[in-house]
Amino acid sequence: MILVDDAGAFLPVINHSPWDGVTVADFVMPFFLFIVGVALALAYKRVPNKLEATRKAILRALKLFFVGLVLQGGFFHGVRSLTFGVDMQKIRLMGILQRIAIAYIVTALCEIWLKGDDDIDSGFDLLKRNRYQLFIGLIVTIVYMAFLYGTYVPDWEYQISVPGSTEKSFSVKCGVRGDTGPGCNAVGMIDRKILGIQHLYGRPVYARSKQCSVNSPQNGPLRPDAPSWCQAPFDPEGLLSSVMAIVTCLIGLQYGHVIVHFQKHKERIMKWLTPSFSMLILAFSLDFFGMRMNKPLYTVSYALATAGAAGLLFAGIYALVDMYGHRRPTAVMEWMGTHALMIYVLVACNILPIFIHGFYWREPKNNLLRLIGVGA
Repeated sequence: MILVDDAGAFLPVINHSPWDGVTVADFVMPFFLFIVGVALALAYKRVPNKLEATRKAILRALKLFFVGLVLQGGFFHGVRSLTFGVDMQKIRLMGILQRIAIAYIVTALCEIWLKGDDDIDSGFDLLKRNRYQLFIGLIVTIVYMAFLYGTYVPDWEYQISVPGSTEKSFSVKCGVRGDTGPGCNAVGMIDRKILGIQHLYGRPVYARSKQCSVNSPQNGPLRPDAPSWCQAPFDPEGLLSSVMAIVTCLIGLQYGHVIVHFQKHKERIMKWLTPSFSMLILAFSLDFFGMRMNKPLYTVSYALATAGAAGLLFAGIYALVDMYGHRRPTAVMEWMGTHALMIYVLVACNILPIFIHGFYWREPKNNLLRLIGVGA
């Protein structure tokens, strides 16, 4: 994500997709959620006191949610901004860490309370032992699809501040049900109704789409015939889309169960590869028949494709490190994984960019970034 933030404008392939379709950047969030699920299977391998484990899980989720609220709520501003603090009337309520906190707490509670005690001799026994967790994942998926494709989205309006005037109003014509376009989807409508449009992310990813941007897939001036929704706030980590994030975390949890209950390397690998390829085949089939892969909406096809890819990558790294002992090539990733939250805070709060900009020769523009040819 550091590469996406700093180089995404120059390399569209690593930037987020403006709407339908996926790029390299669109796999990052699901991979985080997937590995959270894997880790939970190991963390709750034994739960001597379910109430105490629940208390600690809730407290950890609340801490994570609060950190996300501080980092992405608007308190920390850009490198060139001299202001700080956030207007509580406009604070962004959802974000990356908030989504992880939601998926984490639901998955943790499932692992603490909905884990069977059946003996495990085969993959079928594993499914039977965790059938209630799988049932929760199925119910969550059905609820998500019911809201996405069954909710009626009426016309709506929004206002934005523009130079030279106070506010400019826009009207978005919808009156549809089950639309998955940027302007009239149920994900955005639910966020506007529950969170309030003033609490949503103000730089929507679809502003880079062909309908909106002259320089698509990069940001640029609005097209003369741009739709009215192009500048409307939209949260890529909204409420309804975070429901499917829970499913990704639950899938990772099942992969972690394989480590806990099976000891042979090849047996583990096969039990990871089979569902991974199955999810990828199903995902591309759904995408082919119209249920497009879409990260902002976190569609079912997107969830399956990213979870399947995460499973393949996980199996590959496991084979490289655990089976064949090649740990040195992954040393940097291991260090980053150990300090992931610290790195995220340094970048999200602009602490690292400000630190780099802070050392210069005679004039502020002669800083370290200019010395290495960045931003010259």
